[in-house]
Amino acid sequence: MMKFIISTIGALFLFQSNAIAQEMIELPEDCTSIELDMIKCPLEVSMDDAADSMRLRANLLNFKLVAHMPLSEEVKAMGGKSPRIEIFQFCDAMIASKMVAQSLAFSGYLPCRIAMVEGKDGTDWLVTLNMDATIGAADLPEELKVLGMKVRNNIYSIVQAGVVGDF
Repeated sequence: MMKFIISTIGALFLFQSNAIAQEMIELPEDCTSIELDMIKCPLEVSMDDAADSMRLRANLLNFKLVAHMPLSEEVKAMGGKSPRIEIFQFCDAMIASKMVAQSLAFSGYLPCRIAMVEGKDGTDWLVTLNMDATIGAADLPEELKVLGMKVRNNIYSIVQAGVVGDF
């Protein structure tokens, strides 16, 4: 949790010190940092409602859902067992192209992903990249910082919608 708070504060400082005027979208308070610079957020609604809300929010933001992988269904089709796991992939192709042109490393983050995972203890989760840590650590020109902030806000807004079932 402390790592999440520190990286968020650092990103806020970076973004504000670079005079980015865009408002920061905040994740719900129950979200916590986990390994590999990821963030997990417990769902307050059913997984079906969360999935629908994320799709609707992405449409409202004009942020394209480029792929959906019902991973657990694939595992079951192959004879395995799996709790429900779905991967949602979102992208703004124009922004993605500009980021990759700046640094090839960004291609490894494409498209932006949100995993929906059925928890062992009855808690279901949304998991996504801690974009504050990623974008905050990147050496980007001002134009790309603004675009990075837009992507961050879109993904966090989609997560927010999924967690509470809002669109």
